[in-house]
Formats: sequence, C-alpha cells, structure tokens
Amino acid sequence: MPLTLIRALALALLLASPAAQAQTPGCDVCATWNADQTPFRIFGNAYYVGVKGLSSVLVTSPQGHVLIDGGLPESAPKIIANIGALGFRIEDVKLILNSHGHIDHAGGLAELQRRSNALVAASPSAALDLASGEVGPDDPQYHALPKYPPVKDMRLARDGSHFDVGPIKLTAHATPGHTPGGLSWTWLSCDGPRCLNMVYADSLNAVSRPGFKFSASSEYPNALADLRHSFETLEKLPCDVLISAHPEASQLWERLEAGVTGGSEAFVDPQACRAYVAAARTLLDARLEQEKQP
Repeated sequence: MPLTLIRALALALLLASPAAQAQTPGCDVCATWNADQTPFRIFGNAYYVGVKGLSSVLVTSPQGHVLIDGGLPESAPKIIANIGALGFRIEDVKLILNSHGHIDHAGGLAELQRRSNALVAASPSAALDLASGEVGPDDPQYHALPKYPPVKDMRLARDGSHFDVGPIKLTAHATPGHTPGGLSWTWLSCDGPRCLNMVYADSLNAVSRPGFKFSASSEYPNALADLRHSFETLEKLPCDVLISAHPEASQLWERLEAGVTGGSEAFVDPQACRAYVAAARTLLDARLEQEKQP
C-alpha cells in the first residue's frame, strides 16, 4: 500500500474531526461540512444522499428503504431533498441506522425520523447519546461538541446484530474507540447478477477534547484497546466498496471524479478498508507519541 496514500488518508481522517478544527463547544467547520452535494448512485441499490462533508447512504428496495446516518441538524432537509431528487421518498424509509452519537452524524436523525416515521437503530452507548442529544463523559469529545435534537423510539444494535427491510439485510459491527459506541455497517448490493460487499465505516480517528489521553483515560479506560480492536475488525471485513462516515477519509470524491469516465467501477476497491485502517493507525501512532510529551 503506497505510503503517500496512507499519509493522505490519515490527514483526511484528522481533518474530519471538529476537535481538530476547534476546541470550543461550537462547530466552526459545520458550515463547510454541510455544503450541498448532488446525490449519486454508488453501486446497485446504494446511493449517496449526504452533504459534502458528511456521509448519508440510502439503500433501496421495493418494500422500503434504509438510511445510514443523518448528518447535522441542518443536513436533514438536504438529505430529504437528495432522496427526492433520486426519485425516492423519505416516507418510504423504514429504518435509520447510526454510526455514532456525535452531532455531525446524529444531529439530523430526529427530523429524519419525524419525516419518515422510521425506526432508528444505534448501539447501546450511542442510544444514550441520541436520547439526550449529547455525548456522555466517557466520550473522548465530551463537552467539545454542541447538543442536538434528541431521538425517540430506538432499537439497540450490538456487534453482529442483523436488520432487515424487505430483501435488504444489514449487519452491525462494533467499532468503538473514536466513541465508546461506534458501529460500522455491512450489506450486499447487487447490480444484476453481480453483488458486492458494501461497508459503511465509522470514524476511527484518535481525536479528542483537550486533556483526554487515549493511552490513559479514567473516563474511557478501554479507548486504546477499543481502537486497536476496531482496526482489526474493519480490515478483516469483506470490503468491495467502502463509504466512510466522512467521505473524504475514503477518497469518495476522487472516486466519484474517476467515475465520470469509469462508471461505478471507480468505487470498487477491495483494498479500501485496509487503506482506511492503515491511515487510522498512522494517526493513532502519532497521537500516542504526542501523549508521551510532558
């Protein structure tokens, strides 16, 4: 795997965190993240319907659709409009899946649920965040993120949990560390007889509020072990197409540009999950060295 690619992905992971952009309760980068993005088909029945800096993926079927992540509170109307622009309806979304409980991935869930009447699924830890509209004290970014509208009517998703909507079958994979309750999601999408392993990868970047140490945290003592376990989980997954919670961290925009001439094949890369993990490891190693400094 080229070292330049790993470094580029590591930088993208670092810049994908509000803690890397601002150490205040506000979110200076949110307006940039929430820039308009034309929706597009990724592969088969999977579509990108998120904003420019925050992924949201729609997986469709005649029996109803699944939406993964909801962006910021102000992202919700844009996600709904993007779903409509593709010829689908928010009212036909039956299930909304969450990666983790930070405002940039969960902030729009309450409005999306209100408009669709869909069930929201989240990990037990993330469900507590969603119910209160803010992360708990064990989160590395506790008090570094704004509050958001709380979510009601949730189903708990644990490692290995399966969720079905018609023919769509999704599996939850526990990938904590960036947050205690991080989840990644996998499913098969088909284009005719060809089916590919799709991965929606949660954030794996080791960023935090000031003073937090991944190497020694009383609030989240398993943070380092969780990250390392999540690395192993993701790099072992069957992974033909990767979409990361922050799209630039998996080179989505470069792949989209390449797809202008190469079509949906530009999104197919069986090494993408390994590259994503390698970049996260690079970032973690740098963070641990920093934490050794007095």
